[in-house]
Amino acid sequence: MEIKTISTDVLIIGSGGAGSRAAIEVDDAGLKAIIVSKGLSFRSGCTGMAEGGYNAVFKTVDKDDSIEAHIHDTLKGGSYLNDKKLVEILVNESPKRLIDLENYGALFDRQESGEIDQRPFGGQSFRRTCYQGDRTGAELLNALKEEIIRRDIECIEEVMITSLVTDDNQVIGATGLNLKDSSLIYFKAKSVVLASGGAGQLYPVTSNTFQKNGDGYAIAYRAGANLIDMEQIQFHPTGMVAPESKKGVLVTEAVRAEGGKLINSEGERFMSRYSPEKMELATRDVVARSIYQEIIEGRGTENGGVYLDISHLDDDYIDEKLETMVLQFENVGVDIKHGPIEVAPTAHHFMGGLKINTDASTSLNNLFGAGEVCGGVHGANRLGGNALADTQVYGKIAGVSASEAAKSTELKTNDEQVETEASRIENLIKKGTIKPQDFKNNIKNLMWEKVAIVRDEKTLNEALAQLLEMKEDLDNLDVSDKKQFNTDLVTALEVINMVEICILTVKSAIIRRESRGAHFRSDFPETKDEWKKSIVINKNKIEFEAR
Repeated sequence: MEIKTISTDVLIIGSGGAGSRAAIEVDDAGLKAIIVSKGLSFRSGCTGMAEGGYNAVFKTVDKDDSIEAHIHDTLKGGSYLNDKKLVEILVNESPKRLIDLENYGALFDRQESGEIDQRPFGGQSFRRTCYQGDRTGAELLNALKEEIIRRDIECIEEVMITSLVTDDNQVIGATGLNLKDSSLIYFKAKSVVLASGGAGQLYPVTSNTFQKNGDGYAIAYRAGANLIDMEQIQFHPTGMVAPESKKGVLVTEAVRAEGGKLINSEGERFMSRYSPEKMELATRDVVARSIYQEIIEGRGTENGGVYLDISHLDDDYIDEKLETMVLQFENVGVDIKHGPIEVAPTAHHFMGGLKINTDASTSLNNLFGAGEVCGGVHGANRLGGNALADTQVYGKIAGVSASEAAKSTELKTNDEQVETEASRIENLIKKGTIKPQDFKNNIKNLMWEKVAIVRDEKTLNEALAQLLEMKEDLDNLDVSDKKQFNTDLVTALEVINMVEICILTVKSAIIRRESRGAHFRSDFPETKDEWKKSIVINKNKIEFEAR
């Protein structure tokens, strides 16, 4: 297998909001950063798809808002499973990072006074979500992209990172499969920032881009890093349900923030039964379970959803605040201004992931993390609007910390590890009995049926047994030997990662014998004080960390 070597000071895995922000800090430190993307640069992550907004305490709409209130809302929304120190940093730094974005050219909606506008979002006691219509993530990412281009920071796209290269307990680089020609690239780096996003593609119905299979979790775990709270997976309450080709595509929380009402097939505004105070702006775990309950009790639509209605709002107001949604539904022949739309929960955000410290460091030396690939910030349930803030706050911190580490580190090499990885990938290319895409679909369907919104010990144990059988079946994958964009090979590498991550997720879900945030156990429906602790897992052991 052809192996090419590229050296840099800091390797950044992922070109979304977190990775891009980290790269800017590395550049500010006078060091060389390389950003590597599995798909197209700036277009294969979820940042650009985030629509609703960015949480920051500016008090421009609600003067009584405060840093303390944002911290409280985030901890309460996360069912107190969050790392409080990480939350405090997120909330305190978020306003400064938004100002950075404006300096890079991002435009946020303003009030007539000229002050930034802020809308309400679920689980928040005040209006603190800053936004750009319903395309906030795209605005943010475009500004970061322009700044990356202006600084001439190197971006390498269509390379799938397959492993972290280590020397004892230190990360010294990574290997990547070049999708264009199936060669291997060995990235030698003094430090590495992992900003590869989440794993919505573990499920058949998801709001995530198709690259999000959990690769980052898998490569970090295999290298020996600690992962945290892997059972905590957020299902966004509102994804499209029809047509089939659009199933799972996000319907932004901004629709509910601007006054959208959830209605069942009997015409009832049902959130009054589940959360009479917050109604449609309860936390996402509550709204998702409420919709799920309506559907399984027979009050769903014929397409298996519920209705979301904003037709009572003025047409011009909808066009101004929800332009993307108007166009998204127009494309499938639905007029959201004059009738309800159908929605149902969709796999959205992983709250668990790589365990980071307040400086974005991990349990492996010279490996740093930022964004959705990391756990701890959002606890058991993420508040809408906190993810974009997370990318910027911890993207910057990871960039600063990685730069400091790189300045005191020499480039190292581990050719033996790289050769072993090349052999592993080469050995996947062989005749087999199972098509990788079929294998992938089987994983996704299993997770949807047995490890989704409502869980119990019986089905979780069944899922674990099936996943362990699937792990044995990985030897039977049928992978062609074509060079250019070998989708069989990429999918084979992905399903190896997916099985690993699904097993960790199910094991954590079995261990947590309570319901907390997005993790709901029908056999243990109460939230228990003795479970106010995080599950930390690595290759060698499982530990608990009190909150």
